[in-house]
Amino acid sequence: MKKTTIIYIGVTFVLAILIFIWGYNYLKGKDLFSKQTILYSRYQKIDGLVTANPVMINGKQVGSVNKIFFAPDHSGDLIVTFIIKDKFPIPKNTVARIINATLLGAKSVDLRLGNSKEMVQSGDTLKGSVEVTLKDEVNSALAPMKARAERLLSNVDTLVRGLSKLFSNDAQGNIHKSFADVAGTLHNLNITTAELKVMVKDNSVHVSRTLSNLDSLSGALSDSRMDLRATIHNFKDISDTLSKAEISQTIHQAKMSLERINLLLKNINAGQGTIGALVVNDSLYMELNKSALELNKLLKDLRENPHRYLKFSVF
Repeated sequence: MKKTTIIYIGVTFVLAILIFIWGYNYLKGKDLFSKQTILYSRYQKIDGLVTANPVMINGKQVGSVNKIFFAPDHSGDLIVTFIIKDKFPIPKNTVARIINATLLGAKSVDLRLGNSKEMVQSGDTLKGSVEVTLKDEVNSALAPMKARAERLLSNVDTLVRGLSKLFSNDAQGNIHKSFADVAGTLHNLNITTAELKVMVKDNSVHVSRTLSNLDSLSGALSDSRMDLRATIHNFKDISDTLSKAEISQTIHQAKMSLERINLLLKNINAGQGTIGALVVNDSLYMELNKSALELNKLLKDLRENPHRYLKFSVF
């Protein structure tokens, strides 16, 4: 073979390999011939997001999903790598939100731009979030209806059971018995009403007399209204007089006097003072009694023998 032919084959082979590598990376969202910004985001779940899904800003594709892998901390979270081809500035507080691109479930990443003045650089991590799926929305909308339907079915089941019991043979017998009891009760009520009517008729005279007596009593009270007012006025005057009197002070003074009398009686019982000595010490009483007897003897002797005590002299 000629040397030029070999060179041509080699260059063609190298170009084929380069085209294959470029095409493979292009399909994965990489463009080897343009400057790219690589960003990351972390999710607990990605709901079917795959590589090569578009990355959008306000509906315009600015990049694609390049790689998805589990976080190295073994938490189960997923790390998503984005390749941004557009040179549009992205604030650092932008949120990478996984959304439903179509009703069939295709996903895309929508970059919700923040308001930070600092822009992202290649290798930065954006905050991630996931839009509620159509399935979740349907489930959340149907959940209350499902709960109501379950309650309704439970109530219907209870009603059916109640009707079954109601129309059973035992229940029918009980119903007939209940109707019979109600009929008997109404009959007794009719009898009681008739007896009450007769009793009212028989005692109508007494009732009329009682009402007449009540009317007379009311008239008497009405005639004595002025006397009642005067009596109430007198009670009021007595109450005012008692309230103005210094009853509390008088009671206090009487209490103090009683306390003093009690103290005096206590001292007398203890034999203190002259009266106490007379009350408690019987020897003083005996001496006084003895002196009284001697005085009586002296007076008796003075009456009988006055010449012993009186002397007369004659001039």
